[in-house]
Amino acid sequence: MNVELVGRILSTLPEDDDHPYRTGPWRPQVREWNADDLQVVAGEIPADLDGVYLRNTENPVHPAKKFYHPFDGDGMIHVVGFRDGRAFYRNRYVRTDGLRAEMEAGGVLWAGISEQPTVAERDGWGARTRMKDASSTDVVVHRGVALTSFYQCGDLYRLDPFSLADLGKEGWNGHFPLDWGVSAHPKVDERTGEMLFFNYSKEAPYMKYGVVDENNDLVHYVDVPLPGPRLPHDMAFTENYAILNDFPLFWDEALLAKNIHAPKFHRDMPSRFAVIPRRGGTEQIRWFEAEATYTLHFVNAYEEGDEIILDGFFQGDPEPGDVPGSDKWDRAFRFLALDRLQTRLHRWRLNLSTGLVKEQQLTDSITEFGMLNGRHAGLGYRYAYAATGKDGWFLFDGLVRHDLKDGTEERYAFADGVYGSETAMAPRVGSAAEDDGYLVTLTTDMNEDASYCLVFDAARVADGPVCQLRLPERISSGTHSTWAPGAELRRWQTADNAAAAIGL
Repeated sequence: MNVELVGRILSTLPEDDDHPYRTGPWRPQVREWNADDLQVVAGEIPADLDGVYLRNTENPVHPAKKFYHPFDGDGMIHVVGFRDGRAFYRNRYVRTDGLRAEMEAGGVLWAGISEQPTVAERDGWGARTRMKDASSTDVVVHRGVALTSFYQCGDLYRLDPFSLADLGKEGWNGHFPLDWGVSAHPKVDERTGEMLFFNYSKEAPYMKYGVVDENNDLVHYVDVPLPGPRLPHDMAFTENYAILNDFPLFWDEALLAKNIHAPKFHRDMPSRFAVIPRRGGTEQIRWFEAEATYTLHFVNAYEEGDEIILDGFFQGDPEPGDVPGSDKWDRAFRFLALDRLQTRLHRWRLNLSTGLVKEQQLTDSITEFGMLNGRHAGLGYRYAYAATGKDGWFLFDGLVRHDLKDGTEERYAFADGVYGSETAMAPRVGSAAEDDGYLVTLTTDMNEDASYCLVFDAARVADGPVCQLRLPERISSGTHSTWAPGAELRRWQTADNAAAAIGL
């Protein structure tokens, strides 16, 4: 493995830090690496694995004003690229406007999600306002460029998917919605080249929806009126429709009037789904009501006759209470643990003819952060690949392959003290079957103080990884990831090898 240290950032975090989401598996990095010809410590890199795996990470540089939440951390992107049986690695901070300003100031300037906006020293970003746009939530690839995003809306930051070179902020040829920004989880349709997105605000109409075409032009942008400020996090799409949501977990109106942003679950209100033609107008939106819940992430949606089938993770307890005897950290972060939220894969059937909704729980297993073969996004599909969580923690301790046709599951559990990342499904070069490919994930190994990239056969998850690659440094735990096939990346096929593609 050829390793080069290319950067280091000055952190002001305390050396004796005791915060559970800035220590242990969540210990942030301050170093940026280039590593070529990654060391294979077990198995063999598949010759037909071709493309890049990208993962975003909350990686704080400074402590909070008063109380740090892991979603406040600065964005750091990791990439592992595969080609011709070889692999490379890069990691870089996302140089957001907020990170640059705090680096210059030498400390934190904005309020975090668990703090009052009044503690911010400057105006900021996000639906809540006066927050830093850390761009640390999601990452997608559109038109050969990696885009990072922030869960409470902000800019999209452009990165080269090979080198992670800073390419500036996305502008959509002068039509980026600077007033509201863009939420995390924009959706890229591999068949059309379009990217669908939404944003939200405390200002009416409270939500908007848009489409960016294959030429990177904002070609559609419409209001999705809501009854008041909401906290949507994800969306879904089919061949002909986009599906947005209005869940009954949102800021308490009475407290919001006092500028206190405390979410409350309104158990007597229904969940609502907005179905809109992908380039439809506000007047074409149809609303469907379902059982009260909150859903952070959807896996997929598709059309079947008169119905739209929507799959996502239903929260059985979106507002978990305190456990007797728990400490301050357990109480503060109970909303992060999958077992506390009771997240289970769920299916909603939205009937476009009758307007009715049918629901079913697809499994008893508690999982979240579901991924699928991107070629099947918006279409009928069979397999979802999800994460299991360590009880009481926001940490992934295993993988599950959900077979949605026969209702079976195949599992792989990481060793104690080893935690994974959201996995991505990488179709095998030349594959036709939905599960003919690989699962890629990064691990944080507390036993060896190391991190690895693991590659699984997507059809045989329980067999364990077919390949294990060592990274230059133990990385922090994190959230979302994506896979971009080499065939869809510029320069990938014209370079002599993957390492050469980075330098072009």
